[in-house]
Amino acid sequence: MVTNVTSFGRSGLSDWLVQRVSAVVLAAYTIFIVVYLLCNSDLTHAQWLALNQHIAMKMFSLAAVLSVAAHAWIGLWSVLTDYVTVRLMGPKATPLRIVLQLGMITVTLAYVVWAIDILWGI
Repeated sequence: MVTNVTSFGRSGLSDWLVQRVSAVVLAAYTIFIVVYLLCNSDLTHAQWLALNQHIAMKMFSLAAVLSVAAHAWIGLWSVLTDYVTVRLMGPKATPLRIVLQLGMITVTLAYVVWAIDILWGI
């Protein structure tokens, strides 16, 4: 059973919805990039730069980065709450799961901040 300490007050329905929406955003982003590359076989650095400097592309890329972060967080949270349990690992499972989740949050936030810095140059 997942305790309130590690569920952070989320529900299964919200997790399911975030997973599906983030998957759609990532699929759309991947399809767009693949089609763009296929349609521009003689792509130059200037064209690639122009694409990625456009505000719409920056917003789409940011949505993709945030979708990766949300998708990864929910997926890894699910794995940890399924496998790092008191039943499987004993009484130290809950503190270990909390430490692992805090580590995941730290790494995910670092990657998101890094991606925002790359996208927006802040």
